[in-house]
Amino acid sequence: MSAVNTGTDTTTDSETQVPQPDRTHLTSTFHALHHADEPLLLPNAWDAASATALAAAGFAAIGTTSLGVAAALGEPDGQGSARVRDATVALARRLGSRLTCPYTVDIEGGFGGGPEEVGALAAELAEAGASGVNLEDGLPGRTGDGPLVAATRQAELIRAVKESAPGLYVNARIDTHWLVDDAATRPLDETLARAETYLEAGADGIFVPGAADERVIRTLVADIPAPLNVLYTPGPDGGRGRLARLAELGVRRVSTGSLLFRSALHAAVTLAESVRADGADGGGGPGGLAGVPGYGEVQRLAE
Repeated sequence: MSAVNTGTDTTTDSETQVPQPDRTHLTSTFHALHHADEPLLLPNAWDAASATALAAAGFAAIGTTSLGVAAALGEPDGQGSARVRDATVALARRLGSRLTCPYTVDIEGGFGGGPEEVGALAAELAEAGASGVNLEDGLPGRTGDGPLVAATRQAELIRAVKESAPGLYVNARIDTHWLVDDAATRPLDETLARAETYLEAGADGIFVPGAADERVIRTLVADIPAPLNVLYTPGPDGGRGRLARLAELGVRRVSTGSLLFRSALHAAVTLAESVRADGADGGGGPGGLAGVPGYGEVQRLAE
C-alpha cells in the first residue's frame, strides 16, 4: 500500500474545535496515490464506522461501495434511487468530518441525473470533503439499448463533474467486462474506445471491473494513457500474490468493491448460526472471535 503524507492544517471547526484536515492537500495526495510506486489498494466502506475503522487500520485512502449503502437502506444498487443518493451525500459529509485521509465516493451512474444534476452532485461532494468520485456507464437490468449508456452521453456526465468540481479525481468505470456474461463477447475494442472518450471528457482514471485475465489487463495498461483500476478478485487460492502480480502488470489502483460489505454480512450470519447451533446441541460454540472490536472501541469510532 502506498504511503503518502496526508497532513492536516490548523483550521478548526468553530463548534467542535476538532482540527480539520486540509482537503485540498488530501485531494492532491489522492491524485498522487495513483502514480506511486505501488498500486493504491482502496478498501470500500459502507458507513462511517467501517470507513473510520479502515482508516484507523492505516489504509492510505478509503472508497465507498454503492451496493453497501443501498443495501443498508433496503434498496437495490444501481437503480438511481433518490434515497440512495441522499444517503450517499450524507455519508460523504460524515466522512469529511471524520477522516484524515482522502476518500472517494461511488455515485453509481449519477443516480439517474443528467449533466446538470450530476455536476451539482459532484460540487456537493467536493464541498463535503471528497477527493474523488466513481462514475459508471453500466445500468444493471437495463433493457432496450443494452446495459451500457452511450459513450457520448457518459462523456457529458464526466465533463459536467470536472466543470463543477475540477479537483475531484474522476474514476470512469467501464462496464463492458462487468455486465456481459459471456467472456467471448466482451468487446475489448469498445472498452478502449470508451476509455479514450472518457479521458477526452476529463476523466482522471479508468476502472474496468471484471477484467481479470492477465492478457486483457496488460492490453488495457498499454493502451490507456491513464491509471487503470481493477476489482480485486480473490480466486480459488484466496488471492495469494494477487496484488503483487497486478503491480507487475502495471495496474495503479485495486478496489475491493462490495467484497468487504458482503463478507461482513456473511460473517454476521455465520456467527449467528454458530451461536444457534451451540444452544441447540451444546457443542462447539462461536469461534474466531479474536480481534472482534469491543463495544467501547466501536463507540470511539463515532467520537
